[in-house]
Amino acid sequence: MTATPSQPDTPTGGRTPSGDGARRGSALRDALTLALLPLPLLLAAVPAAFTGGGTRRWFGGRGESQRADAQAAKDAAAAAFYELDTAQRDLRISIETIGAVDPSPAARRAQEEFVALGQRIDEVSHFYIEAVDAHDLDRDDLDASVATQARTQLTRAKDDLVRVRQELDRFQRGLAPLLDQAETQLARLAPAVERARQALLAASQALDATRESGLRADDLAARLAALGPELTKLNQGAGRHGVQETLHRADQVLREAEAVRAEAERLPERAAEIDRRLVSLRTRAQALTTRASQVEPVLSELRRRFSAACWQDLQPVPQQAAESVRQAEAKLREARTAREEQRWPDATSLLSTVRALLNSTDEAVSAAGDRLRRLNEVAKDPQQEVERTRFAIRDAQRLAMAGRNTPDPRHAGPLDASVARLEQALAGLEGRHPDYWHFLTETEAVRTTVAEVVSRIREERGGG
Repeated sequence: MTATPSQPDTPTGGRTPSGDGARRGSALRDALTLALLPLPLLLAAVPAAFTGGGTRRWFGGRGESQRADAQAAKDAAAAAFYELDTAQRDLRISIETIGAVDPSPAARRAQEEFVALGQRIDEVSHFYIEAVDAHDLDRDDLDASVATQARTQLTRAKDDLVRVRQELDRFQRGLAPLLDQAETQLARLAPAVERARQALLAASQALDATRESGLRADDLAARLAALGPELTKLNQGAGRHGVQETLHRADQVLREAEAVRAEAERLPERAAEIDRRLVSLRTRAQALTTRASQVEPVLSELRRRFSAACWQDLQPVPQQAAESVRQAEAKLREARTAREEQRWPDATSLLSTVRALLNSTDEAVSAAGDRLRRLNEVAKDPQQEVERTRFAIRDAQRLAMAGRNTPDPRHAGPLDASVARLEQALAGLEGRHPDYWHFLTETEAVRTTVAEVVSRIREERGGG
């Protein structure tokens, strides 16, 4: 190293220190100066004091204000970006909820609009990210012009983010009806599935109890087993099969399971009822066999006392009654077999057939005795049947004239024809072999016509 040139005396009469002494004096002054600084300035100056001074170029005044403004714009844009991102995530959940539940055109349009809105969100988000990446506001050598440019771009990004957020809010408000409907259906989902599961469990328990009583209930067991795949799909959830389909499936499973449970619980009673019907119909068939054998004597008396027109239609009754009873007994045997094999629907159907056969036989057998009774009554006193019919006609005529000076032709015509018809029927009784059965059917037909006129008059006046 070269020697340091000599220096003039200091005002105090001393000399300027040189070499190690000078360095020691300088360090001492620096330490004293730092000790006298306020604490904030001291903390900022310590690194420079111990490193021999920093390289950061301080703006000072207006420059630092521009950096602060740019940073404030960056913070505001970041807040707007975060709020927009959060709102978009929330709205996506709403859209997915609607899409999972509602297949309507309105729901599809909402999904399409959300996609378009998402594209605009991507655009403003991309501009914001580019603005952030383009400017490092923490750089030591940041120019004031660069800070100003950063603030402008970040402010614009923030404004764009806020504007799109407002669009998002408006769109979300418009979704409220669709979302409410979707959430209502979703709220139904879990209870509906649980009700279906509980119904299946109850049906299974009822079926087990029925089997313990000695009844197989194979058809009910098959129906319950058929619900197994549906339960599997219910357990897979709406995420796989959709909310609407899952709700529909849950309702179907619930209805079918409840039907199986109800039938399983009724099956013991149903079996007992079939047993009672078998006994009752067997007894009735035996009684009809006895009654059918009595038709022939009735026909003999009809043939002996009345003209052929009064009994010809009853001639096949004995043979038809016997044949119907034989058919009923055969069906009863089939029903008994079905009962023993626990084919409940078959047993029930066969018993219904037996009942129909016996009903028709009963009517035919009763018709012969009823015919003889009525013919005896009219042959003894036909005037009683005439007066009964005339009373019905006069009553209808009074009703037709009530409140009128002349009757309505629509009512008077059928009533006048009924009077003439009754007179003709009465005239038919003259002669050696009167057809009393024709007389009875005619008077009954007249009363039927009169009753129809009365009913029509009352309907018209009631409507008026």
